[in-house]
Amino acid sequence: MEIEKKFRVKRLPERLGQYRKKEIEQGYLCDDPVVRIRRSNDRYLLTYKSTFGIECQNSDTRVNQEVEVPLSREGYLHLREKTDHYLIYKTRYLIPLPDGHTGELDVFHDRLEGLVFVEVEFENETQAEQFEPPEWFGDNVSKDKRFTNSFLSRCDNLDALEKMQA
Repeated sequence: MEIEKKFRVKRLPERLGQYRKKEIEQGYLCDDPVVRIRRSNDRYLLTYKSTFGIECQNSDTRVNQEVEVPLSREGYLHLREKTDHYLIYKTRYLIPLPDGHTGELDVFHDRLEGLVFVEVEFENETQAEQFEPPEWFGDNVSKDKRFTNSFLSRCDNLDALEKMQA
């Protein structure tokens, strides 16, 4: 189970380079349910995400069934040729937050250059509900489909994202 909140970013944290990071490339084979492939540094994954059978009690939290399985590099490259739309390129910084959670700050590249948001994952919906975002976090966009990576994989550029209604 994946329980998360996603936020825009008011300002980047200071000394971003001090945090662990992952260089990520990902593509989508299906949008509903979401079937995604990802290269994260030298690790390759196939992920299945679905909201089937899930009732989220918290209106500003995203909850999915999520299953990740490892792929070989060859398997990843084979599936990469079959992805729909565009690949997504981003750097993910893993930022420890004061409450003990980790902020996963995504800084996008290529055609989505300039887009930045941060996600926080929780063990349960109660934790998500009680979460107090740090002051550098912006608006909660957890339920805004424009900020799902599967939606972003269909955007030609940031203008397309901004023109779409939430």
